[in-house]
Amino acid sequence: MYVTSEQRLDDGVLERRFTLHEIAGILWTPETASTSAPVPLILLGHPPLGLGTMYPRLAARARASAAEGFAAATIELPGIGDRPGWPALDQARADLRRAIQADEPVSDEIVDSLVLPLVDKAVPEWQATLDVLLGLPEIGGPVGYSGGVISIGIRLALVEPRISAAVLFAGSFVPQAVFEEARQVTVPLHVLLQWDDERNDRQAALDLFDAFGSEEKTLHANMGGHAGVPQFAGDAAAQFFTRHLK
Repeated sequence: MYVTSEQRLDDGVLERRFTLHEIAGILWTPETASTSAPVPLILLGHPPLGLGTMYPRLAARARASAAEGFAAATIELPGIGDRPGWPALDQARADLRRAIQADEPVSDEIVDSLVLPLVDKAVPEWQATLDVLLGLPEIGGPVGYSGGVISIGIRLALVEPRISAAVLFAGSFVPQAVFEEARQVTVPLHVLLQWDDERNDRQAALDLFDAFGSEEKTLHANMGGHAGVPQFAGDAAAQFFTRHLK
C-alpha cells in the first residue's frame, strides 16, 4: 500500500489516500487509533459512480464510524473513476438504460452481464485490501462491511471469513446466482430498505431478505424514495456494528 496523501480532519480523524496495485482507496482512522488498542474496521461499499463523486457521502459515513471508534476504508470499483475502462461493463450499463427508458423488463441476461463480472473482480480486490489494512498496527479487527452494491456485499459476506457482520443497502439488481449465494450467508445482517425506492423492486428486496441464511438478520425499512434515507437509519446501523464489532 502506497500512501499518496494524508490529512487530519477537523474532528481529529486521520484521512489517508492510498493506492494498492494501482487501485485508489481511502482509509479513515479515529484520533484515538494511534494511542489506544487497535480498532475494528468497516469496509465502506458504494455504488459505481466513482470515488470523486461519492467522496462527500463516504467521508461522512467514515467520520460517523470514527466517532464510534471504528476505522473505515473504501476502494475504487473496477472500470470506474480513473481505473482502466471496461467496455463490456459499459455495454451492460447501456443495455440497462435502454430497457429502463423503453419501460421494458430488465432481463436476467442484462443483470448477469452488469453485476456478475463486477462482483467477480471487485471481491478479490476488497480481500487484498483487507490483507494490507489488517497488517497496520492501528487496525486489529473484527471487520464489518457496509453498503454499496449489495451483490458485492453478499459475496464478501459469504467467502471472506474475516467479515463478522454486514450492513446491506437494498436497491440494486441481484443476479439469480448471487441470490442463491445469499442462502449460504450466515453472518449477522442489518438490511436497509427504502419502501418507496423508485430504483428498487420492493418484492425482490423482501424475497432476498427472506433468503439470507443468517440466524440474526434485521430489516430496517423506512418510507420514502432512494435518496430519502433518514438520519436515524444510519444511527441504527452504527448501533448494529457496535454490538457485533466491539
